[in-house]
Amino acid sequence: MTNFQSLICDAVEPEISRPEPDVVLAGDPVHTTWSIEEQDDLYAGIWESTPGKWRVSYEEWEYCRILSGVLIIAEDGGDTRTVRAGDSFLIRPGFTGTWEVVETIRKDYVIRL
Repeated sequence: MTNFQSLICDAVEPEISRPEPDVVLAGDPVHTTWSIEEQDDLYAGIWESTPGKWRVSYEEWEYCRILSGVLIIAEDGGDTRTVRAGDSFLIRPGFTGTWEVVETIRKDYVIRL
């Protein structure tokens, strides 16, 4: 077993999902996730979503780097940010708000529970 892992979508079977209907505010977003690493409360991979808007609530810590597309992130009672290809950010536990995919978005991520 190697201690090096590339984040390559071709290496795993994608999982297709949608947000729960009660959190969707607009559109019909479809999520595709390529889970590359899952162990010891750490998750890493590639995630993609088609356009739409939905509510989010984070109990975990997440690092994201946008690979393509445009996303508007609005924090309840806080700022609204537009992120696009090349942008990186952290979301900390306790974040609540909305994600609005304007153009199909693809990101790589690392999540720690």
